[in-house]
Amino acid sequence: MTDEHEAVRDLLAAWAFGALDPAEEETVRSHLAGCESCAAEAARLRETVRLLDGPPPTAPAGRNDGALSLALRTRPATPRIAAHAAPYAAAVAGLRALLPELADRWATPVVHDWDAHATLAHLLAADEHLAGRLGVDARVPPSPIEEGTPWEDAWNRRTADVIAHEHGRTPGETVADWEAQAHALLGTPEARDAELAARAVLLMGMRLPVADHFLVRAFETWIHTDDIGRALGLAVPPPPEEHLGQLVRLAVRVLGLALGPTAPPVLFSVTGGAEWVLGSEDEPVQAELALEPVDFCLLVGGRYAPETVPRGQTGDAAAVRNVLERAASLSWL
Repeated sequence: MTDEHEAVRDLLAAWAFGALDPAEEETVRSHLAGCESCAAEAARLRETVRLLDGPPPTAPAGRNDGALSLALRTRPATPRIAAHAAPYAAAVAGLRALLPELADRWATPVVHDWDAHATLAHLLAADEHLAGRLGVDARVPPSPIEEGTPWEDAWNRRTADVIAHEHGRTPGETVADWEAQAHALLGTPEARDAELAARAVLLMGMRLPVADHFLVRAFETWIHTDDIGRALGLAVPPPPEEHLGQLVRLAVRVLGLALGPTAPPVLFSVTGGAEWVLGSEDEPVQAELALEPVDFCLLVGGRYAPETVPRGQTGDAAAVRNVLERAASLSWL
């Protein structure tokens, strides 16, 4: 692919939001006129953004919560974002586009013991960890969690507190706060500047660059959007190919760290993508494992059991099982 093609692909999410300067806008438009794949992706993103505003004010009662419609119609323009934040922006856009389908169905069971309202409240709680580190004020009163509490316990306690708080409010109020927090995250300097996003911070037990934590937020937002879609009987498309590739590469890095340097080495690949040796670098590869990228992400997200995820494998079955089980154990979603 040409440098121009890659540059335009990185700009498409911002273009869909109308957040480019005139020179970038012209570059994108010129490229789209001659690139079928980018034009198709641009059309998909623009349609997603179009859906964010919901129906006009004269839409039939019951189709959308009034506060939700107001929040979507009056949201400020999304500022230009860097490539590392684009998957999160797209995932937020996807969930926004799905929310109108929840009118009068917010009590639908979704995942764990959460209904749709609780699932969105969980995302409000989950995003605030990164948001707080980047100077964004929390939108829910703090939880009385003692300093030194293990992160898993603190994470679960905060989620439970936020869900309880939001169940005392309307779904539209929860949507408005989640959307405002997501917009504030995308408006931080770290969302626009790759250099600023290179600094590492410790969140959820993982010390990663801020840029990678934006990918984690994209990953979780997409996973829970898919959860809600499944609960409603609606198909949620996977992330765009370039965003999915970013999520896969992050998940592979985290999985490699979790396996450590002494695990039996396995050659791992995703269909149509790269391949990596996971585990020991001092021994011959003992097995090969191939997964579709979406299936791999769903495995890491806890939506597949290691024994049921579709895969291709050869060689040492125990070595493959070790990789699959470790991947599934990474989920906190």
